[in-house]
Amino acid sequence: MNFNFGRKKKKTEQAVMQTAVSSGYSESLFSYFGSHNAYNGCERQLYRSLRENIPIIDAAVYKIIRLIGGFKIQCENKKISEEINRFLDNVRVNSCESGISSFISGYADQLLTYGTAVGEIVMDGGGDIAGLYVSSLDDVELCRGKSPFDLKIMAVGKGGERIAVRYPELILCSVLMPEPENVYGTSLLRGLPAVSEVFMKIIRAVGTNWDRVGNVRFAVSYKPSENERSFSKDRAKQIAGEWSKAMKSREPKDFVTVGDVSIKVIGADNQIPDSEIPVKQLLEQIVAKLSIPPFLLGLSWSTTERMSSQQVDILTSELDYYRSLLNTAILKICSVYMKCRGIKEEIEIVWDSVNLQDEVELARAKLLNAQADQIIDKG
Repeated sequence: MNFNFGRKKKKTEQAVMQTAVSSGYSESLFSYFGSHNAYNGCERQLYRSLRENIPIIDAAVYKIIRLIGGFKIQCENKKISEEINRFLDNVRVNSCESGISSFISGYADQLLTYGTAVGEIVMDGGGDIAGLYVSSLDDVELCRGKSPFDLKIMAVGKGGERIAVRYPELILCSVLMPEPENVYGTSLLRGLPAVSEVFMKIIRAVGTNWDRVGNVRFAVSYKPSENERSFSKDRAKQIAGEWSKAMKSREPKDFVTVGDVSIKVIGADNQIPDSEIPVKQLLEQIVAKLSIPPFLLGLSWSTTERMSSQQVDILTSELDYYRSLLNTAILKICSVYMKCRGIKEEIEIVWDSVNLQDEVELARAKLLNAQADQIIDKG
């Protein structure tokens, strides 16, 4: 009978080799980037993963939210303005927050990350506003009604059933750059998954290379002579034990042995690839998409004041656009409050000025221009 022991051994060795090679490969956390569809169910999880695993993206979103700033409500009647602003400063938000600034921060965070933000004006039993609530997009579904101007907001139950909300006039909804024929907005992070995948590969490779080369490992080789071959196994165990004790010792400890023993550092001849240039190229793509000046994120790429002022101008225009999207939700909150109080007044939202370092240089430039105009007028 022919059992083909040799062939089985060869196949087994091949299988072991393939397993060893495969085990050295770590699957990317964003391995599904290539097959990503913009509007499938994993979109929100995708953007959450981006912010959780790439700190500069998360920091940029928080920077934008903080730079949006605060606002005040103004109208002709100063008493009404003070009353509305007092309500906004003390309104309850979610479970343990208060103030319209807390609501706007959570609402804008959802808007920038997912492209869509949904909130709710919660009423109490007495017909007054009890608080504001930022809804989870997993519990809400947006769909188009009979006309292109009709938006239906459905609540998703525990069993997955869709139920129309009872009071849609109390629902706040904002979308960021929606595509045609789509009720959902476009995330600010759209376009970053492919770049982020390469970025994470480099960062992961740097960590692996440092683990292999930076964390020094030694290869101890023992070549027994002809007289030592009879007890070479015992001698090898003795050398391994003493070497292990020397390495585990917290204090420097010498390793002394007899015989032909050589010690080499594994990976000492290898060099870790320079990742500065590719990482900078990828960060430039991320920063360009988020429209954040690099110096706000601690990246010193340019030292010229002119370049910084241009970047600040771009950021200011972006902040004005985000503020315009939030104005709709703010005006709706104020409108509901005024209806509950029986107030009829035209109100205006006055945002705080963008506070950046270049504002000082801008004010100085305006002062110099005004002084120059005065000199020309006197002349």
